[in-house]
Amino acid sequence: MRASKPREAGAVPTSGWMGEMSRTVFGQCQRLVVKVGSSSLTRSEGGLDEEKVVSVAESIAAATKSGRQVVLVSSGAIAGALAKLDLKARPRDLATQQAAASVGQGALMRLYSEVFESHGLVAGQVLLTAEDVVRRSHYRNAQRTLYRLMELGVVPVVNENDTVATDEIRFGDNDRLAALVAHVVHAEALILLSDVAGLYDGNPRGSDAALIADVYGTDEVSDLSLSGRGPMGSGGIKTKVTAAQIAAGAGIPVLLADTASATEALAGTEIGTMFHPTGKRVPTRLLWLAHAADPVGSLYLDAGAVDAIVSRKKSLLPAGISRVSGEFNRGDPVDLLQQNGDVVARGLVNFDSGELPDLLGRSTEELARELGSAYRREIVHRDDLVVLKPKQ
Repeated sequence: MRASKPREAGAVPTSGWMGEMSRTVFGQCQRLVVKVGSSSLTRSEGGLDEEKVVSVAESIAAATKSGRQVVLVSSGAIAGALAKLDLKARPRDLATQQAAASVGQGALMRLYSEVFESHGLVAGQVLLTAEDVVRRSHYRNAQRTLYRLMELGVVPVVNENDTVATDEIRFGDNDRLAALVAHVVHAEALILLSDVAGLYDGNPRGSDAALIADVYGTDEVSDLSLSGRGPMGSGGIKTKVTAAQIAAGAGIPVLLADTASATEALAGTEIGTMFHPTGKRVPTRLLWLAHAADPVGSLYLDAGAVDAIVSRKKSLLPAGISRVSGEFNRGDPVDLLQQNGDVVARGLVNFDSGELPDLLGRSTEELARELGSAYRREIVHRDDLVVLKPKQ
């Protein structure tokens, strides 16, 4: 491993820094989430690499046997089915991805179950879609299931439910899913394992690239080139950094490390890149809105509405909306924009797009008198809204 890039003498951590934390947290915490990527579990030509899967499972089993609660978020279902389906590369169309997932998920769980059973442990499969962390009833059910599995000593193995998820309700990558699962189960730490040893200041295959040992804020990685992704997975270093920032922003420390060092990562060894917490816990659906939701429409706000949302923490009312863009249904995520097009917030809308034009610029009292009490409600309620950046 290359030497870590040193912090400049006298350097001050970037804004949002919550205080330095030791890597021992990853070895001492009682509940944590570990995510492993497809490239770390499969062969280059496609198909699961049993030796790699077993190695990861052995590390998780050892941590669980020591009394810790570990939730494993595992990719590899789609990639693991390529050879079985005679596919040369990861499919691009959703239907084939879903078909591959249905084949590969069973094979992946079989391997995990065999290893855990050899240690006297039971594996429990948990397949999630984005709705499971957004809609309150789904979220509570997923949370209760994960909690109960851990109480029973079961190792939850989580993956996105690719067999039923559509483009509109997908996480898109298991890195973001892992960050949200860590939030759902109130994990004390998150470990993201891949085929690289951490975050580098350049191409990790280059001779002059140095490992960045610690990240204290988003500004520290804003100038890095984070392009590229593995041939077998849907993510890459960019998705891992994004996931790390999501979790760190919610108060959860994150470690990026290579899968071969899973045991060392779980022991709190000085390896990889640590993202130190930069924020505090927020409701999970707001975390999803800010970082994982794909908005399907936009609402343009006047200056008064922007001020009410950003500065005074108010709900969005129809009187403050000047224009509607896109087609969406009640409950969909939409962006809230200033007149110049800058996004200031995102929220779950309470009306279909077709209903809104007749409501704009009018007070809720007026609408209730004319159309009925159902129109007294907010366009976006404060509890379903997250501010994305301060008003300029």
